[in-house]
Amino acid sequence: MADAVVFDLDGVIVDSEPVWEEVRRAYVAAHGGTWQPDTQRRLMGMSTGEWARYLSGELGVDRSPEQVAAEVIEEMTRRYAQRVPLIDGADQVVRRLAERWPLGLASSSPTRLIAAALAATDLTGAFGATLSTEETERGKPAPDVYLAVAERLGVDPARCVAVEDSSNGVRSAAAARMTVVAVPHGAYPLDPDAERLATLLLGTVGELTPQTVDRLG
Repeated sequence: MADAVVFDLDGVIVDSEPVWEEVRRAYVAAHGGTWQPDTQRRLMGMSTGEWARYLSGELGVDRSPEQVAAEVIEEMTRRYAQRVPLIDGADQVVRRLAERWPLGLASSSPTRLIAAALAATDLTGAFGATLSTEETERGKPAPDVYLAVAERLGVDPARCVAVEDSSNGVRSAAAARMTVVAVPHGAYPLDPDAERLATLLLGTVGELTPQTVDRLG
């Protein structure tokens, strides 16, 4: 029996990865940097500090990491104010599972964007513990955020089911010893090693039912 379910946010509940890519790609181009073919894949799962340093240092953006973080998050906040791109059915999945299990949220999004997304989708009250990798030492693929959420929920990480979409997210949850359900985004498929770490692969988050979690637990 699983004791808790821990969700990622971006790519699982909100379809924000394409928005992040569009915003950061435009930002890099506007500030003298060079977007690389593997940039988006590398960025997925990084904490705010990590991706801001990456854009400033590796990609050659003419801004300090602090400026990069503030300006990109400001633009993402503006986008979210216009529309939060909820994935079809994700809110219903969260609510159904919240009736049975304590839920956690382990996200690489900044705290203010997590709050904006949950408020806009009316899911704030569904989660017993919500944490951004802004508040952990390391971002995904390190297990820090998943371990911290399990601790806040008061459950053993090994008795948690994690729901993830990205390779680094799957690696992070697996490193925390959680049972991983992967729901890869069509535009960002899992790396083979990450796919092997997932116990279950789903085509859409709508396929995640209480019965599925029971079988995994």
